Amino acid sequence: MNQKDLETVDWRAIPAPVDDGSASHLEGLSMPSVALPSTRGGKVNLGHLRGWSVLYFYPMTGRPDVPLPDGWDDIPGARGCTPQACSFRDLSRELVDTGVSAVFGISTQSTQYQQEATDRLHLPFALLSDMELQLTTALRLPTMEVDGKLLIKRLTLILHDKQVKRVFFPVFPPDRNAADVLNFMESGQP
Repeated sequence: MNQKDLETVDWRAIPAPVDDGSASHLEGLSMPSVALPSTRGGKVNLGHLRGWSVLYFYPMTGRPDVPLPDGWDDIPGARGCTPQACSFRDLSRELVDTGVSAVFGISTQSTQYQQEATDRLHLPFALLSDMELQLTTALRLPTMEVDGKLLIKRLTLILHDKQVKRVFFPVFPPDRNAADVLNFMESGQP
């Protein structure tokens, strides 16, 4: 595991993302019939989800053997993919207890790259690859370009069946995202 993954992050030292309005159109939308490759094998069609689901989008997961892009920690909202994934891992049972039937992490990284993170972080849910930008384009998700790669800005969608009921954007600090989702589900707001 990367040394940064083991440290407690001082989020005050990381630039916070701002709400630029690029996700304001998402609440109320229906998920398109887009099937994304899964780290569990096969594909998951997000237009066929039933019940309560959580989709958290993240820019990219770092790997211990691959350096992060130059200046990664200075890009608002870039840092924190591992803490976000671990927070969903750690609260996965509680989310199920509130009625969440599926949690998926989604990035533009390849399934092979994501598999390393799934294994290393012991994630009890699949990561999905939008490497072909099908979902990103269909939903007009907020993106950023880093080192010539188009990455999804960090956001989280809570769905009931295939309809977006709640959008968390921007997500900061990322390690608190799963607790915010859990609070929403427990609040009776759904």
